[in-house]
Amino acid sequence: MPGEASAEQDHERGARAVSPRGGRPRTRMADEVYDTLLGQLMSLRIVPGSRVTIDVLARELGVSQTPIRDALNRMEAEGLVVRVHHAGYRIPPQITRDRFEDIREIRLLLEPAAARRAAESASNEQVAELRRMLGEMAEVAGDGHMAYGAFGLRDAAFHDLVALSAGNRLVRESLARLHTHVHMFRLLYDTQVTDLAMGEHEEVLAAIAARDPDAAAYAMRRHILLSGDRFRRLLDESETADGSAPGA
Repeated sequence: MPGEASAEQDHERGARAVSPRGGRPRTRMADEVYDTLLGQLMSLRIVPGSRVTIDVLARELGVSQTPIRDALNRMEAEGLVVRVHHAGYRIPPQITRDRFEDIREIRLLLEPAAARRAAESASNEQVAELRRMLGEMAEVAGDGHMAYGAFGLRDAAFHDLVALSAGNRLVRESLARLHTHVHMFRLLYDTQVTDLAMGEHEEVLAAIAARDPDAAAYAMRRHILLSGDRFRRLLDESETADGSAPGA
């Protein structure tokens, strides 16, 4: 049928246009679009604070509006874009230094306590899922902005599952609303961050799996402090290179 042929051609054209890895196209067009937009977001090809619309993206990527809409809905749920009433979507601005420090302080208050409770109450299935997540993070870690962004989102999922395992819904919701990891990984690109974070995540998981609350709380606090120091250093270097004043 003509409609079916047109849809199939649209799918094939879109797969070629947005395949970010240059390899075999993935089966779901929305995933292809999502990967492309994630790479553009992390490489700052899509500028923070800018507006994006479904029809413009559809023309640029050569696909129908449906996979664009699906990808943007997924990105909205992850805090990567913000829906604007009657105006499409907007890319959140980069966090300021003050916001960065505030987020770090809140994490230090909530996440070590959540890790402590997770060591006490996480189910065997949740521990197994945390272990699976670490394996997945190791698979996506690598060079390139898209791999960096994918790692950041899995980093967020790992911390979210620790909070879920703690059994305190309010703590989990509070951390989720911050979209901490999304903002931090959008801030600056440095693949060394992923290698160091992996080892710290393994220490958190080992303590939870061993049902050692003190060790879990310590490992999480250490991870947040070290992670904050890494991003602060990168932020300092970026501000020096741009000639902007620290704290701006």
